[in-house]
Amino acid sequence: MTDFDKPREACGIFGICDHAEAASITYFGLYALQHRGQESAGIATIKGDSIVGYKGMGLVSDVFDMSVLQELEGRCAVGHTRYSTTGSSILTNAQPFMVRHRKKSYAVAHNGNIVNAQALKNELEEAGSIFQTTMDSEIFLHLFVKNLGHGFEEALIETVSRLQGAFSFIMLTSRGEVIGIKDPYGFRPLCLGKLNGSYVLASETCAFDLVEAEFVRELDPGEIVIISQDGIKSIKTPHADQRAFCIFEFIYFARPDSTFYGKNVYLTRKAHGRCLAEEAPVEANFVMPFPDSGTYAAIGYSEASGIPFEMGMIRNHYVGRTFIQPTQGMRDFGVRVKLNPIKKVLEGKDIIIIEDSVIRGTTIKTRVKALRKLGVGKVHMRVAGPPHRFPCHYGIDFSTRGELIAAQKTVEELREYLGLDSLHYLSIEGLLKSTGIENPEKNFCKACFDGSYPVAFDENLTKECLEIS
Repeated sequence: MTDFDKPREACGIFGICDHAEAASITYFGLYALQHRGQESAGIATIKGDSIVGYKGMGLVSDVFDMSVLQELEGRCAVGHTRYSTTGSSILTNAQPFMVRHRKKSYAVAHNGNIVNAQALKNELEEAGSIFQTTMDSEIFLHLFVKNLGHGFEEALIETVSRLQGAFSFIMLTSRGEVIGIKDPYGFRPLCLGKLNGSYVLASETCAFDLVEAEFVRELDPGEIVIISQDGIKSIKTPHADQRAFCIFEFIYFARPDSTFYGKNVYLTRKAHGRCLAEEAPVEANFVMPFPDSGTYAAIGYSEASGIPFEMGMIRNHYVGRTFIQPTQGMRDFGVRVKLNPIKKVLEGKDIIIIEDSVIRGTTIKTRVKALRKLGVGKVHMRVAGPPHRFPCHYGIDFSTRGELIAAQKTVEELREYLGLDSLHYLSIEGLLKSTGIENPEKNFCKACFDGSYPVAFDENLTKECLEIS
């Protein structure tokens, strides 16, 4: 069952070039990236002079089995796990998206949101393009094939120059090339690795760990990497004066065993917790998370404060996305089925709950109410990030301020609404400092916290019905 109080990011992408078991390696790479998208999954490979693929709704393990992977026998592959952030979740919009143009085939997997997608789509449709999906990813391929008259590499460069927003692409060609593309600001992650002579691309380094690939480096903002049997070529397109890597990767999205900017996500989240303990100390019997949210920041808070860490609630890991919603008379059951409190640990105790984020607040309110019924004393909450007061237009699923409770209430009003004795959010300064990265203010997008958007967008066009990849 999905926790709708938590933000969802768009997708995870993976690609590999020139490996005898490309589809199977991609399957395991997607398995490691499952946390980035659970609505659909797909893999595309080369067969003869064409690209073939298989896509389905649901988890990677539900979509693929051995018989399917054996049919995807090419030596190059690209894969995708998906969350949609607007519109419907249907098989037509599952990726990789594949096209055939002038006897050549192309497939693309995309993570992010092209903020000028609707304007580009309108332009392309006026010129006669016919779209098969409502995804902004399809726009990339339409632009690319229109520019092929200038040559392959020039088509890539020209296409990227027309796109605005946050995007990381992995493209597969029927000629056997795997191409990685990162936007000029570097919003979304994309990493390069090597597996026994074969190059791999993935959203996160945790995918390399599973397939036993060696991490080489992260792609630079504005970089295009072309991988083929002949080796690897890097093309540097114009990049922004400063980077805008989504800082929410460190707070929530990425797996804790991944690494960005040379910093391990797990250790960074512990540092967030330590900074929280410095900014907002409070007396309590123990520190606890709502698993698995905030667990690593809670460990850091405990270590810095000297207050013991406890797991006051136990998560049921077998609650799937197909969990049947209960009747109206049992409307809180959906929350209780996921987490169960340990009464003997909680009764009569003053506690500090560590959360990584508070988006809509409804689930937290229900859980705090349940703790009060158990006889918990004081309930303090510390959040390992600043308040989300502004919508994200770069690929996270809160696109309006009305969805964000911190945009509607002050911290004190929110404390009262959630039924807490105290509430403190990590400051933007504390968040940036605890990343341990040099000049963090010049490296991260933090628009959801401060409303400073690195890339401009037409709000009227972004409201039109266009699916985000």
